Amino acid sequence: MSRRGSRRGRTEQPGPGPVATAVPGRTPVGGGTAELLADADRPGSWELAIDGTPQSHVDLADPTHLEFEYVRRIGHVLDLAAAPGAPLHVVHLGGGALTLPRYVAVTRPGSRQRVVELDAALTELVRTSLPLPRDARVRVRSEDARAGLATFPDASADVVVVDVFAGARTPAHLTTREFAADVARVLKPGGVTAWNVSDGPPLRFLRAEAATLAAVFGHVALLAEPGTLRGRRFGNTVAVASDAELPVAGLTRRCAGDPMPSRVVAGDDLRAFVGQARPVLDAVAEPSPQPPAGVFDR
Repeated sequence: MSRRGSRRGRTEQPGPGPVATAVPGRTPVGGGTAELLADADRPGSWELAIDGTPQSHVDLADPTHLEFEYVRRIGHVLDLAAAPGAPLHVVHLGGGALTLPRYVAVTRPGSRQRVVELDAALTELVRTSLPLPRDARVRVRSEDARAGLATFPDASADVVVVDVFAGARTPAHLTTREFAADVARVLKPGGVTAWNVSDGPPLRFLRAEAATLAAVFGHVALLAEPGTLRGRRFGNTVAVASDAELPVAGLTRRCAGDPMPSRVVAGDDLRAFVGQARPVLDAVAEPSPQPPAGVFDR
C-alpha cells in the first residue's frame, strides 16, 4: 500500500512478458473488493486496489518497473543483497499483486521465492489475471504471515520482505520483537529483512518499529522521503535490518537518484531518531496507525 510513484522508472527491458488477461472490474476477495485498473500511461500495466486503496502496481511488459516509491526502495535492498544477477532465496510476507516476486524473478533468474498471503481469493485473481514471468520459481501459500514464517527452516532465506496490511494497517502481531526474532531465525547469516512501515506525525509507531528491529539485529536503517521522516506527512518508510553491516552508501546513492528522492537514516542518526522509544512486545502490540482519510487515494 502506498501513494502512487513517479512515472519515471527503470530502463531495463527484459523482453516480451506474459500476455495480460486482466479486465477492469470489481471482484470480492478476502480483504474486501479488489479492482484491477489499467494504467493509461504504461500499456500492459495494472494497478490493484482493494476497497479503493492502491495496493500494488504491475508492469507485465517490464517487471523491473517499480511504480510505488516504497516498493522501489525495497527493490534497492534486493539489488544490493548479493552480487548482481545472483539468485536469492526470498520470503515475502504479504503478496498483493506479486510485484516484488516478479522483479526478483527477472533481475535474479533462478531465485527461489516463497510468498505467504492470507487472502487466497486475491492470489487466485492475481495469478489468473496477471500471469507471472516465464520460469518464475514463485510459490504462494495461503496462511497468516506469522504462522507461515514459523514453518520456514532456520537460516533458510537470504531476504525476508514484510509488507502485510489488513485494510490500511499492519496487524499488531507483525510489529513485535518476538516476530522480528523469528524473522532473524529464518534469515541466513548476513541475510537482510525489509519492512514496509506506515506512519505519520508524531512518528511514534515508526520509532518503536526501529527500536524493535534494533533490539534483534545489529544493523538497522530507515529509507523514506524526507518529509515523512521529519513528521510532516503520513507515508511509507522501509525499515532494513541485518546481523551484518548494511550497504548504506549504496542505498543512499540509489535512494537519492530515485524520481522521488529519499533519505537513508542509519548509525548515530538512527539512534537519535529512535530516542527513548522502546521495542514493541507481543503483550502490548497494536496495529499501525490508521492513515488519514484520502492520503493514499489515487
